[in-house]
Amino acid sequence: MTQMNAVLIHSYAAILSPRPHGKEQLQHHELCKPSPLSFKEFRPRTSVGASNLQVVKAVLQTEANTEISEIKKGAGKRGKLDKVVLAYSGGLDTSVIVPWLRNVNQKHFLDCIGDMGLNELEGLEQKAKTSGASQLVVKDLKEEFVRDYIFPCLRAGAVYERKYLLGTSMARPVIAKVRFELTFFALNPKLNVVAPWREWDITGREDAIEYAKKHNVPVPVTKKSIYSRDRNLWHLSHEGDILEDLSNEPKKDMYMMSIDSEDAPNQAEYVEIGIDSGLPVSVNGKSLSPASLLSELNEIGGRHGIGRIDMVENRLVGMKSRGVYETPGGTILFAAVRELESLTLDRETIQVKDSLALKYAELVYAGRWFDPLCESMDAFMQKITDTTTGSVTLKLYKGSVTVTGRKSPYSLYRQDISSFESGQIYDQADAAGFIRLYGLPMRVRAMLEQGI
Repeated sequence: MTQMNAVLIHSYAAILSPRPHGKEQLQHHELCKPSPLSFKEFRPRTSVGASNLQVVKAVLQTEANTEISEIKKGAGKRGKLDKVVLAYSGGLDTSVIVPWLRNVNQKHFLDCIGDMGLNELEGLEQKAKTSGASQLVVKDLKEEFVRDYIFPCLRAGAVYERKYLLGTSMARPVIAKVRFELTFFALNPKLNVVAPWREWDITGREDAIEYAKKHNVPVPVTKKSIYSRDRNLWHLSHEGDILEDLSNEPKKDMYMMSIDSEDAPNQAEYVEIGIDSGLPVSVNGKSLSPASLLSELNEIGGRHGIGRIDMVENRLVGMKSRGVYETPGGTILFAAVRELESLTLDRETIQVKDSLALKYAELVYAGRWFDPLCESMDAFMQKITDTTTGSVTLKLYKGSVTVTGRKSPYSLYRQDISSFESGQIYDQADAAGFIRLYGLPMRVRAMLEQGI
């Protein structure tokens, strides 16, 4: 068995090397291995060491199957690394990391791509090998990504700071490319993290472009178009370049998943989303797998300019950052699930769920997917949405999503009670006593202020 004692993560790249007394062996052919857990069998996560924990299967084998040699004294933060695995995307960051590591005397590279809807795989194998990688392994993780990470966040109603639908954050655990390395600490506490961005002399994206040019590595950006992008099946994010000036409007040609609402069709399109226990299962009556369903809605929403947001968000480290996001299919799904919940959940339950969703989103954003608190809230969300089953019809028109119909066998709405025409179950006269009791605190305060 070839020894491997480092894993390199994109895009906040970090090499994982063993702690001084840890000996574990990583089986590189098991990296990014998809889980066999079916969509219908999705259950709340139990613990980091559980056999059905997806990211453990996707990234690392259990401690019993792993062995890594110790860092030698004086070897620096990286230690003497004989094998490095890079979660490779072919973007600017990972493109320059390979030659950089070559220059610091690392020996072997296995580039691993977890395909979660990149749409940019053509030519990457040749590019990776030209850059210095010994092998490129591509694993299709789209179904796992949507089923086990996107859908639980959707079911929870997790939205970060009122707008962000967590497209980048949800993708991190799937291939364990966590921006704050917290996932790796949970998976294997004996590993140290060394981040190239904290060590090298490359200070920004322009430096990275120059470095790539110097080493004859083609990159997907130029100094004229230097956006930092992150794409998967859920969304596409844009940062940097002219967006760093908050007064600049994003250019039309920046967007890639959706057309401008001004250029969208003049004819509205209706779409029906089928939902089972809080999770989407069909589009316009057609049952689809999680990834296929999301792909279908991305195409539909994209041609109507759905799902664009421009926001200034608070990063975990304290700074504010501007990001522009395209989430066409996700925006449609969030609208559908939330609307169906208005039928199937009572007032108190919705209020509690919404309050927990804020914390759930913060944990996911911060890379704390495996935090016991997050797991516990996930179990609550699964239980509370057990009856959120039915369908919602939406009208898509020039960037807007409007609900036009909803139905559920578990609906708490009763027309015979809510109707203004019938008094058999609810008598309008009953409201008088309720209003007097409900307004009593206000009457007492008014009496106090008036000295009555």
